[in-house]
Amino acid sequence: MRKYKFLEHTADVKFQAFGKTLEKAFENASYALINIMCKEKIKPLIKKQIKIKGKDLENLLYNFLEEFIFLLDSKDFLLGKIKNLKINKKNGDYELNVEALGDNAKNYKTELDVKAITYNEMFVKKQKDKFICQVVVDV
Repeated sequence: MRKYKFLEHTADVKFQAFGKTLEKAFENASYALINIMCKEKIKPLIKKQIKIKGKDLENLLYNFLEEFIFLLDSKDFLLGKIKNLKINKKNGDYELNVEALGDNAKNYKTELDVKAITYNEMFVKKQKDKFICQVVVDV
């Protein structure tokens, strides 16, 4: 199964990420986002524990992907690999815990500057035997 694909969009970048599980689809969405920013393979030299909350799956996905933009802008952290991603529902809200491995962005040539994740055309849904996340990013 393909991990993600880029779709036509007039001004921004749109992609769909896929996974047999919700966690795999979120993981592949993070890889699609990083692929927009940098085409090089990022070495997994720095480890970050990330905990994200969201009121629904779209909000969780938005917050999850925004975290990588924040980490790049504030800490020069560029994601290379996702490990142990877990999504749980607690008291009606969703919680995501993940170990993110990456490196200092100064060691890589970045491509597009991603300004933000948008809710425009965003969805997270189960379709037959797979999950699909669709995201439009503002570049």
